[in-house]
Amino acid sequence: MFDPPQTGVGGTGHALVHEVVVVGAGFAGIGAAIRLQQAGVECVVLEKGDEIGGVWRDNTYPGCGCDVPSALYSYSFAPNPRWSRLFAKQDEIKNYTRDTAAKFGLLDRVRLRHELTEARWIEPQKCWRLTTTAGVFWARFVVMACGPMHVPVLPRTPGLDTFTGVHFHSSRWDHGFDMTGKRVAVIGSGASAIQFVPHIAQKVRQLTLFQRTAPWVLAKLDAPITPRWQSLFARYPWTQSLFRTALYLQFEMLNASLNYPRLLKRIQTQGIKNIARGVKDPALRAKLVPNYSVGCKRILLSNTWYRALAQPHVQVVPDVVKIDGNTVVASDGSSCEVDALVFATGFEVANPPIANCIIGRSGKTLANQWQGSPAAYLGTMAQDCPNLFLTFGPNLYTFSSAFVIIEAQLKFIVSAVTTARRQGITSIAVQPARYTAYNQQIQMALQHTVWNSGCTSYFLDKNGRNSTNWPWTTFTMRRRLARFDVRDFDIENSITEPSPTP
Repeated sequence: MFDPPQTGVGGTGHALVHEVVVVGAGFAGIGAAIRLQQAGVECVVLEKGDEIGGVWRDNTYPGCGCDVPSALYSYSFAPNPRWSRLFAKQDEIKNYTRDTAAKFGLLDRVRLRHELTEARWIEPQKCWRLTTTAGVFWARFVVMACGPMHVPVLPRTPGLDTFTGVHFHSSRWDHGFDMTGKRVAVIGSGASAIQFVPHIAQKVRQLTLFQRTAPWVLAKLDAPITPRWQSLFARYPWTQSLFRTALYLQFEMLNASLNYPRLLKRIQTQGIKNIARGVKDPALRAKLVPNYSVGCKRILLSNTWYRALAQPHVQVVPDVVKIDGNTVVASDGSSCEVDALVFATGFEVANPPIANCIIGRSGKTLANQWQGSPAAYLGTMAQDCPNLFLTFGPNLYTFSSAFVIIEAQLKFIVSAVTTARRQGITSIAVQPARYTAYNQQIQMALQHTVWNSGCTSYFLDKNGRNSTNWPWTTFTMRRRLARFDVRDFDIENSITEPSPTP
């Protein structure tokens, strides 16, 4: 740690300033702390929860797991040879987060129950003042590793306040509620629903799925990883590394195929076959065939989803329009009485709530600047926010592992911080011309992609702009984020203050 100028910061006098503060202790935050530590950079991690783990701490619904193979859904620099399955479940992934943090000696750097309420840039001192529920922190640099999927979206369904049964969002699962023999309505048919519906369908007396749009669900090539393979990966790490590379290339091929109609048609054919394997009723099949191109929304994986929906006590109806007491009414006029409502309605992805907490150089919040359409340079640095980095920022999502994105961004972030230290830089801000040109380039490249082909998805923000997707390969992403280039930024150097040192 180092001390700020003697003039004091915001009237607090001689305050303690961290070189870097990381906000969030999910995979992005833990990864950032590891890479900064390896570069000799002092940092502290602020976490709002009672433990680390991010999305894998919060989501504990039945059947919760990953739809990216475990060997690829992990840090390249911290492989886990003991994954029990090709696609790991929630508890195993959460344990991997904690084990990795412990392995790299980070647990004592994490401040639990420190929820960020405001991050404000203090121009005279070239610092960020971070106000949390447990105190104030100061930092030269801030890494916002808050994740895109931690604030649940709840529908504003008319009459919800009249419902007298149990209701909760899938990411806030009520484990104290026994669904055995109950009548349950599930609102939403996205990534979480396809995982927990097959599990709860085995217990409930009646299950009604309110589906706004049918998802594309492909077969999941999942299987246990035998002790023999685990031992091989542990003894010869290069074998797991080779397996990871093969998986990475597969996902890149999937991404590339979304730009070619002929290949898209082949993927859709596999989706149709997956429906046919699980559903024999033609009327139900018709309800489950999506009316948009595969890839326009998130592609899902399951071997049990369609079989679960084909059971006689399960009903698929259109989206809910109102609730009257314990009666839920669909848009086609059908209705059902239920004992519980489960909302599988996703998260605030295109409108990240953290933007309301960030106050930049102009005194405006980032949300106010964005006006519903998030944008950033290389998905990592927003305008008006010097020395602040976003992980999983605007226009970085692609059909690959989140770890590919995380590690690409961390190279850029560490390069920026170490360059600032080496050159005595106190303030880094993206040049307006670079920022504008880059975001125009992104939007032009997205115009003819499947994500902009007409369906309604969380990829599109409230203004109808695609603020989520990366239009090129992750090879390109990794190359563009490989290092910090001072020529793209407005730089301020301090004459009187020394370069920050741990």
